[in-house]
Amino acid sequence: MKRQLLFFAFLITWIGLFAQTTGSSFKFALVTDTHVGNPNNNEDLYRTVKDINSLPDIAFVVVSGDVTEFGSDEELQTAKELLSTLNKPYYVIPGNHDSNWSESGTNSFKLIFGSETFGFEYHGYQFIGLASGPNMRMGPGQIPRENLTWFFEKLKQIDKNTPIIFVNHYPMDSSLNNGFEVLDALRPHNVKLMLCGHGHVNKALNFEGANAAMCRSNLRGKADFGGYTIITVSADSICLQERIVSGKTLLPWLCYSTAGRPQWTENPPRPDYTINNHHPYGKEIWSIQQTSDMGSGMCLAAGMLIYTNTNGEIKAADSSSGKTVWTYKTNGKIYATPTVYKNTVWCASTDSCLYGLNLKNGKIRFKMKTDKAVVSSPVCTDNKVILAGGDSHCRAWSVTNGKPVWDFDGVKNFVVTRPLVKDHTVFFGSWGNEFYAIDTRNGTLKWKWTNGQTNRMFSPAQVWPVASHGRIYLASPDRYMTVLDEKTGNVVWRYNDPENRVRESIGISEDGNTVYTKTMDGKILAIDATVSERKVKWISSGEDMGYELAPTAIPEKNGIVYAPTDKGLIYVYRAVDGQFLWKYRISSALITMILPTDHNEIYVSAMDGKLVKLKIVPGHP
Repeated sequence: MKRQLLFFAFLITWIGLFAQTTGSSFKFALVTDTHVGNPNNNEDLYRTVKDINSLPDIAFVVVSGDVTEFGSDEELQTAKELLSTLNKPYYVIPGNHDSNWSESGTNSFKLIFGSETFGFEYHGYQFIGLASGPNMRMGPGQIPRENLTWFFEKLKQIDKNTPIIFVNHYPMDSSLNNGFEVLDALRPHNVKLMLCGHGHVNKALNFEGANAAMCRSNLRGKADFGGYTIITVSADSICLQERIVSGKTLLPWLCYSTAGRPQWTENPPRPDYTINNHHPYGKEIWSIQQTSDMGSGMCLAAGMLIYTNTNGEIKAADSSSGKTVWTYKTNGKIYATPTVYKNTVWCASTDSCLYGLNLKNGKIRFKMKTDKAVVSSPVCTDNKVILAGGDSHCRAWSVTNGKPVWDFDGVKNFVVTRPLVKDHTVFFGSWGNEFYAIDTRNGTLKWKWTNGQTNRMFSPAQVWPVASHGRIYLASPDRYMTVLDEKTGNVVWRYNDPENRVRESIGISEDGNTVYTKTMDGKILAIDATVSERKVKWISSGEDMGYELAPTAIPEKNGIVYAPTDKGLIYVYRAVDGQFLWKYRISSALITMILPTDHNEIYVSAMDGKLVKLKIVPGHP
């Protein structure tokens, strides 16, 4: 009897402890889309923090991205200062606004907040949060590959029966090019709720069978007060309530039962790779899947392919086999395209440095320091390496001894592009709505042009400009194609075609007589570069790419035009008339570069760290 009593006492105690850890009710706050950067938005977050501090039953706070408007160091620091006044733990992840327009190259978020992800346990629940881009490039939302790598390892440590609440800035749908990878990884697990922001409104969602919710932004909008979401987790349900920071908590707008597991959708849509069989004109020679993003281009030299990644690595691979020859690790993410000059690999990193590496073995020769993170690419000419960075400077150094040659300090905002060098002039745009022509011999400004916009979102910043017949061609998010006189910067013509809206993607033919640009609706325009007026030679036909925004350059080789997309596809057109020939998928992410060679080979890279070498099959159309 005594043993029985002791057993029952133990059982009651165990049940009580179990209830405390898995069945007891708790509340947490979800704050999203704070967009710190203007006085009203800053005040809205201040009010929210003060309101949360007045509620003792809130256990912790989750901030689900778009913490700032532009991801600037100043904005991030302001957000950190405001959130640090919370009297309870908080967990924060970045959204697209914290990364795509950030002069820090998305490094500052991690430095200021400690991490881009979170994973913790509370009352028997596992909470997991992942970052969202796009990182430094326009295009669909994307979870950085390095965050996915962390996520997959994290899931291995979690029992399949443990309840999970997953948080991301973007919804887990077609707005994320790799959201399906998260969903596939979560299928064996006990997912109770998936939370997101991004849409700024309260909305019940379902992601392939998993209960989900989009929550309101923190901003007041046209109201007097902003707000956030209070989420109550109990033994049988999870309920969401809108909290107005005037002190009013509304009735629950959504409740989900915690009973059972997700009824996952069978055979949900996934990226289609069978098209590679339908158009068998490109044959894969090798491919590499990196454990981080690849936000830049690449180059060929001495039988090696030189490329980079957001793990901060500059890498050389044998171009025939794809096997790594050498690797050099920097201290920041890399979004710069490397270049080779005088047997030296030149590449910049967001650790604020420009590196010069021995082409043969990757050993460091030079390291030049700038004042801020660099997300732009260097160019070389006349024994100089030139870099327009993130600190309002464009600098030149000697490639012989690494010493400074000149310094132009008049760049507005930061630079993200690969400049164009022609006739002792370097041309580039910035995120300050300006486009520059600087003398490569002495660093003096020849001219600068502005598009007249005040919103930096319309800057001619991401385009790789091209030159032909004394004219500079560029396109920007204001939907204009602009042609400037190479010597004076005067506008030759500037045109916004409402039926063929262009963005940053641009390229030039091998003979220099045709400039290619891509429309937002998935066509290629061929512009006659031999005349001073706008003359369209052809508009692509046969098959278009659909709506997309990839800013990547359009190359031509051997009479073939290769068009990048933001969906991991390349489209191939005939240069003479724009007739569609074939397409190939390497990934689901934004194509960052297509590099064709003289030997009917092309190298293709994607933002999610995928790198592929293709052989163009003889006899293709």
